[in-house]
Amino acid sequence: MSEARLIFAVDYAALISRFERQFGHRPAFLSRAPGRVNLIGEHTDYNDGFVLPMAIDREVAVVGAPRDDRRIRLYALNFDDEADFALDQLQRSEPADWSDYPRGVAWALQEAGFDLAGFDGVLYGDVPIGSGLSSSAAIEMAVFMAFAACQPALAGLDRVRAAKLAQRAENAFVGVNCGIMDQFVSALGQAGHALFIDCRSLDYAPVPMPGGTAVVVVDTAAPRSLAASAYNERRAQCEAAARLLGVPALRDLSPEIFAQRRAALPALVAQRAEHVIYENRRVLDAVAALRAGDVATFGRLMNESHDSLRDLYEVSSAELDAVVEIARGVSGVYGARMTGAGFGGCAIALAEQTAVDALRDAVMREYPARTGRQPSIYVCTANDGASWRLLT
Repeated sequence: MSEARLIFAVDYAALISRFERQFGHRPAFLSRAPGRVNLIGEHTDYNDGFVLPMAIDREVAVVGAPRDDRRIRLYALNFDDEADFALDQLQRSEPADWSDYPRGVAWALQEAGFDLAGFDGVLYGDVPIGSGLSSSAAIEMAVFMAFAACQPALAGLDRVRAAKLAQRAENAFVGVNCGIMDQFVSALGQAGHALFIDCRSLDYAPVPMPGGTAVVVVDTAAPRSLAASAYNERRAQCEAAARLLGVPALRDLSPEIFAQRRAALPALVAQRAEHVIYENRRVLDAVAALRAGDVATFGRLMNESHDSLRDLYEVSSAELDAVVEIARGVSGVYGARMTGAGFGGCAIALAEQTAVDALRDAVMREYPARTGRQPSIYVCTANDGASWRLLT
């Protein structure tokens, strides 16, 4: 059994011990950043719309110590692999691997004018990789915080700017055209709260999660082989809809105005636009429901979101639909939907705490029988965003 598998969660003491064995001295700091799950607001971010993600209690952590040169030595416990690179010679690795995310963060910070120092570090995360819970953004923000622990100029940097720099690392260095949501909530999440984000203005507000509930994430174990091509196609369709309707983005249309003007669009483009426009309204209604403590309405909006993603945006899958159907049949589940880009990945359910075991049992019993796949289930609570601290 590899050493990575011996750590079930992020055990800071174990990481400190691993650092001492790896580098022969004590670490000086610990940084960490959470993964995330999006509660509602899917495919709205690139339409300048609204999203409601939640930082989760699964994270990536780095224990490290500054160096007196400009090299980064970073050992990733999950992969049993070390990256060693110079801050003056930042290039993507060949072939691409996990180290491109730390390299990209260093590149984005230096491009923004920050003078970085090197560090030694051990990195480990319990955010499931490739499941749609944004392990990449968690790595980026944890590494960003590691640099902050070594650089006084970064320690007080505005978190919104930090998120934008991490996004730039992924867009321009790693080469993944993601939106701002993942890095934003990883940087700015608050325990016990979801985070309402306006993806145009980047205004944000914490929204309290209802007491006595749990967010249950089900990884379908289905490959997302169509996600990239479908994402690009849907994005182009939304841009075409906005252009034909004469608005900067679909976010600028209310459902009422869209109903009056949808005949100007080709049928399929209108179908895609309908999802985005009504999804934006659902996010606003969901925020209002949570603030009012109306969990039933929030659950209904989750259900409507999934049905729209399945029928109008056509990015669900048989596996995602199966999880959602199973979850909705369990007493004490308020709502369930796919989360993320679609065509695999994860579905989520909001359930009473007392219903979590029944939901888990139902999924583990029924999902393999329907799909032939074995799911993974994570019960998540809302966590704080990225941070760092010195070790004594």
